[in-house]
Amino acid sequence: MTAASTESGAPQRAWRPLHMVALLGGNAALALGPWSVRLADTGPVASGFWRLFIALPLLGMLAVISRQPLTGFPKRVWLAMAGAGLFFGLDLAAWHIGIGMTRLGNATLFGNASSLLLVAWGLITLRRLPRSNETLAFAAAVGGSAILLGRSLEVGTTTLTGDLFCLLAGLFYTFYILLLQSARANLGNWTLLFWSSAVGAPLLLAMAFALDETIIPTNWAPLITLSLLSQVVGQGLLVYSLRNFSPLVIGLALLTQPVIAVLAGWLAFGETLSWIDGIGMVLVGAALVIARAVPQKD
Repeated sequence: MTAASTESGAPQRAWRPLHMVALLGGNAALALGPWSVRLADTGPVASGFWRLFIALPLLGMLAVISRQPLTGFPKRVWLAMAGAGLFFGLDLAAWHIGIGMTRLGNATLFGNASSLLLVAWGLITLRRLPRSNETLAFAAAVGGSAILLGRSLEVGTTTLTGDLFCLLAGLFYTFYILLLQSARANLGNWTLLFWSSAVGAPLLLAMAFALDETIIPTNWAPLITLSLLSQVVGQGLLVYSLRNFSPLVIGLALLTQPVIAVLAGWLAFGETLSWIDGIGMVLVGAALVIARAVPQKD
């Protein structure tokens, strides 16, 4: 899941090919995260703990190198970051559980539902009805989700439950973003990633123990890959590139994630899609692009 975003009002810089490579590379790294979750021999929630815990030293080092402070914040900022970290941990717990129960493409699409939920929240706070493009986004999301959820139910109730866990993850991630909106104006991305990881990691560890999951792996490779790709490389490349692109371009780049996830599911786990699944994924993907292109402020 993407964990970094830009405010719609931020000025867009002229982008260079390197920025586009970083944007696509960041999305590709994040798309491969579910593959590592599937390969890990720990429980799904425990794999979320290791994703955050292994990345912590690197995130702290990157914050220091970038001259982003790690201490000395007002109380309200600490509270916002603590709350965001808790929701980030819940997001990873729900998403990782869902990844093991549904197709990788579905998990990636539904896990990014926060794009639409943030638009819905914006409409609530502005107290207005959706405009035509917003209505189109919601209609596409509902139609595509209905197709994908219906197809999952045909496969089995376990797959449908996995889809719902991934949707729940998107809801938790929405609260994560909302809590950090005020803090992002004054804090760097590495600082926010460090503290959200520091708060989320012990929560995930406690949940893994409560669920009686396997905590210590016998094969560290998938977890190290997950942490470096998703929490450091993926987020780092997005942090580097996002300020240079419009929300529409970011939304289009986001669609590389389900494509890569579908290919990974097919190559590694034999997951196949029918043309009906394809229609559902296109509709949900189109909804995400439209949602990213909707200005967050009037």
